Amino acid sequence: MKRRVVITGTGLVTPLGDDVGQFWSDLVAGKSGIHNLTMLDTSGFKIKIGGDIPEFDPSVVADSKEAKRLDRFSQFAMFAGTRAVEQTGLQFESENRERCGVILGSGIGGLWEIEAQMERMLFKGTDRVSPFTIPKMMLNAAGGNIGIQHGLRGPNYSVATACASATNAMGDALRSIQYDDTDIVITGGSEAAITRMGLAGFQNMKALSSRNDDPQRASRPFDSQRDGFVLSEGAGLSVFEELEHAQNRGADIIAEVIGFGCSCDAGHITQPDPRGAGAAQAMRMAIQNAGIDPVDVDYVNAHGTSTPLGDKAETAAIHAVFGDHAKQLSISSTKAAIGHSLGASGGIEAIVTALTLKHGVVHPTINLTDPDPACDLDYTPNEARERSVKIGMSNSFGFGGHNACIVLKRYDG
Repeated sequence: MKRRVVITGTGLVTPLGDDVGQFWSDLVAGKSGIHNLTMLDTSGFKIKIGGDIPEFDPSVVADSKEAKRLDRFSQFAMFAGTRAVEQTGLQFESENRERCGVILGSGIGGLWEIEAQMERMLFKGTDRVSPFTIPKMMLNAAGGNIGIQHGLRGPNYSVATACASATNAMGDALRSIQYDDTDIVITGGSEAAITRMGLAGFQNMKALSSRNDDPQRASRPFDSQRDGFVLSEGAGLSVFEELEHAQNRGADIIAEVIGFGCSCDAGHITQPDPRGAGAAQAMRMAIQNAGIDPVDVDYVNAHGTSTPLGDKAETAAIHAVFGDHAKQLSISSTKAAIGHSLGASGGIEAIVTALTLKHGVVHPTINLTDPDPACDLDYTPNEARERSVKIGMSNSFGFGGHNACIVLKRYDG
């Protein structure tokens, strides 16, 4: 019999701030965190907008010497992980640390460090490359550093499935606890890919919105005028804990994690299956794994990137999975407000889904003023809506054809 898993702590870093309560208030109020990029000199770039976080201060969780040994994506993860653990009230010195793990996702890892050291090597010579290059850039650096921070000796690894990374990581964390390998797992995702190479790469793919003159309205999921996603950065980490373990120590429970599914389109390296077949398969698997029926789902936090192909494919997938019940779903896209943080997005959106269950409020999909006729569901346009939500699903789909979905349930005691 599978053990039950709950969320007892959350932490995030986003263009709408890094305090979970304030982030949720701003999200529900329909605010946008997108702006003209300030951390890069965008002269020479066609795209000049995004969701960078110039005010982020790594010294909150690491002294200046230690922070210099962490790539920005690890700094985000350390911050979000620290906040999540603080919320749980856990004292790891009183836990069996061999049963506590870290499973994180990131699409790219230490891109800041790769670029900085490549430039140093080309212009100053190989001897000037930092000895910290590898431990900063490696994809597993964020999880490794969190494990070291808390002395956690259970499973610790990283998942890379592009923009599905965090959700795949959370699925592994769920199963690790369900099947009694662990009691506690810090999980989610982190990404910091707004670098010159990152921006140029996505720009030249023509994947990004070019609404430079109107950044806060650039991310327009499911709107007929959408023209691509808005690149952002951040992290979203949660603490997954076995239910009885959480109850025995009197923890506040935010939501229950009940299902996970994943699949691959196996069709194109960047474009989704236009029928949404792979996405539908992942959703069906997550629902089946949760032991529920499609009609039990009240809310879907859509992947909803604001790309012409992706939003239509996701809509088709939702229709295929839910049938007539699709029209009864409340749906919203968090990326309308904070852009697309790639491998971190699923971690942030799982937290949003948990907060939706907890507060009974569905946040709006802002900038949805002219709905695409091919996107014909209730995406909660522009205004938040109160709704008693018992079960919510969070979708994440990534380049490579990766699809991952996680199902959360309101915890009523």
